[in-house]
Amino acid sequence: MATKKGPTKGSGGKHRNSLRGRGPTPRAEDRVYHKAYKARQEAERRRRADPRLAARRRADQFVSDAADLVVGRNAVLEALRVGVPSTQLVLAARIEHDDRTREIVRLAGAQGLNLLEADRLEMDRMAHSRNHQGVVLKVSPFEYSSLASLVDQAGKRAGAMSQADSPAVRRAAQPLFIALDGVTDPQNLGAVIRSAAAFGASGVILPERRSASVTAAAWKVSAGAAAHMPVAKVVNLTKALEGLKERGYYVVGLDGGGRARVGATGFEGDPLVVVLGSEGEGISRLVRQTCDAIAGIPISGMVESLNASVAAGIALYAVAQARREGVPDARTAAKD
Repeated sequence: MATKKGPTKGSGGKHRNSLRGRGPTPRAEDRVYHKAYKARQEAERRRRADPRLAARRRADQFVSDAADLVVGRNAVLEALRVGVPSTQLVLAARIEHDDRTREIVRLAGAQGLNLLEADRLEMDRMAHSRNHQGVVLKVSPFEYSSLASLVDQAGKRAGAMSQADSPAVRRAAQPLFIALDGVTDPQNLGAVIRSAAAFGASGVILPERRSASVTAAAWKVSAGAAAHMPVAKVVNLTKALEGLKERGYYVVGLDGGGRARVGATGFEGDPLVVVLGSEGEGISRLVRQTCDAIAGIPISGMVESLNASVAAGIALYAVAQARREGVPDARTAAKD
């Protein structure tokens, strides 16, 4: 008996494909032919035209996590005068110019900065404040150096000066680094960088955690010295100091209870790292254990401690003075 080909009549097989589901029904506002879709598009256009939202979008595009901002006429003018690396200057629309803003525009043009104009809403959002006086400066992120490159450069300089006729010149060329442990105030950091440049240090070492960074505030306090003084960031300050000791460096920590006097530890004639801690807590326990000597600065009993930047300036001066006066290095003293 011949079998029937094809679907059985009445089984639904003839129209099975057309009966398959096509998923959930799209929402009315997602159908381009529906009036709800057109209404949603119109609402989106009105929302985008809102000046507050437009200002927010432009401000978010201007401000990034990697950027640092300087706000206010005096602050921006000082930053441009000392040469803080910057990328853009934003001025409020219809700003009332005075001598400061005229000089700001002149310096920004001389430095090749992009000049932008923004309304009051944009300026408020950029600066996260209304006290910007119509001027916002976008500062470039600071470029840190690697500690290995700084040590190599310091070693090459010392090697080149080792043939000098003057012993004072040879001693002054010995590498000298200053490391900060727990100093979180960028203004203190800027002052330390300025002192380091003034006394011929080879660089500044910062830990990545619990430490200030070279922001616009640090730049301003350094009075432009940050452009010439290299700064290195290390993951672990203790391990970094141990690595320097393996390369022939000595480490002297500054603390009010130190037995030695700053500038007279016996290590001033050697490659040296001077470590400063925060004004309140001082240097940490592990960093202290890494130090070859703990030195103190004699001060009046009326004051408990010195500001970190002040202590750095005194310590660097004491080392420079000891090297000028011909203090022998630790190896020579040991032989004697």
